Amino acid sequence: MRDYESENGIMMFGGMPVTDIAEKFGTPVYVTDEQRLRENYRNIYNAFAKNIDTKIHYACKANTNLAILTILAQEGCGIDAVSVGEVMTCLKAGFTPDKIIYTGVNVSNDELKAVTDLGVMINIDSISEMERLAKINTKLPVSFRITPGVGSGHSDKVITGKKGSKFGIPKDKVISTYLRAKELGFDIKGIHAHIGSGGQSVEPFMDMMEVLIDTVNELKENGIELEFIDMGGGIGVPYKLNEEEMDINDLAINLASMIKEETSIKTLILEPGRYIICDSTILLTKCVDVKDAESKKYVGVDAGLNTLIRPAMYDSYHYVTLGNKFGKACTAKYDVVGPICESGDFLAHERVLPDPQEGDIVAVYNAGAYGFSMSSNYNSRPLCAEVLVNMGEAELIRERETVEEQWRHQIIPKRLQ
Repeated sequence: MRDYESENGIMMFGGMPVTDIAEKFGTPVYVTDEQRLRENYRNIYNAFAKNIDTKIHYACKANTNLAILTILAQEGCGIDAVSVGEVMTCLKAGFTPDKIIYTGVNVSNDELKAVTDLGVMINIDSISEMERLAKINTKLPVSFRITPGVGSGHSDKVITGKKGSKFGIPKDKVISTYLRAKELGFDIKGIHAHIGSGGQSVEPFMDMMEVLIDTVNELKENGIELEFIDMGGGIGVPYKLNEEEMDINDLAINLASMIKEETSIKTLILEPGRYIICDSTILLTKCVDVKDAESKKYVGVDAGLNTLIRPAMYDSYHYVTLGNKFGKACTAKYDVVGPICESGDFLAHERVLPDPQEGDIVAVYNAGAYGFSMSSNYNSRPLCAEVLVNMGEAELIRERETVEEQWRHQIIPKRLQ
């Protein structure tokens, strides 16, 4: 987990006091450090690229803000997209179609046609999708997502690679599927698997790679030679103090060695989302209420599960601190809870904090991945703002939504007026 400096008891982020950011842009607000974002991309790219020809495709479902996507396009990154909306957003941000791989699940014919028209590579998820796509267009590059029977992740809800998963083609049907794709005339380029999100151990990735390597070699024996292996994403980051970080250099060395020693594959594709964006971003929210409920103490803030749903949805841990009392001695345990009319609306449980007061700025760490992108209008609350900080300068990259803007697509029939 990142460490932050302080000045006069104020937490500094991207060269700025968090209190200044909150005062200028209001709360709640997501704040991204541009330099950290670039650094994270370069770290993972360099770790793998020195061992094998590597292409990084950012899993943009983690955060699709146009400014963030533009920064990654400048870095030379590619994109892993899971919807036609994500494909279109990334094209708008400056990515060319050849830098985008589309990996959908339970894809409709309309979406298949739309994605095909945009000219991006399609990573096929099922036999049904392949047969339906063949009726639309076979003159495009494709790969296939397989179910490797290996799972990893921070929650059962994000483990995707185990047997019986809704994602991918089951192992015992992979060879016949590739042969059918060849028969249909597809331009077959690679193979893909994804075991889950937030894994902190190297071993599951190596187990998955063994499955992919065995499949690649069996395909070669059947006359189908692939150009790349796509290992998906899922590389975790530490969310807690003193939590050990995955050694990505060790991961890269091991996986690259396996591929080079056991196959003729020259290129490895990675699809990290969390690793690139997560710790580049914090959520700033204001204390609006302090309550002693006898058996429990609460810090009430203006961000809830509508703003950051991960704690409520996954029981995820996010470190929290009082940005305007940074480094002060902690005095008691508090639950940090939001304004949503749900008992499950919380950001943190049982956290030791300095004496909280109304007006304090609460900083929620590691908020970049699946923070804003999973936010909602529940309780008719507007979506919050997003800000980009770069070496002491802050810029708005998403305006705060208004209540009125939530009505813009609603229609009251004339007969009811």
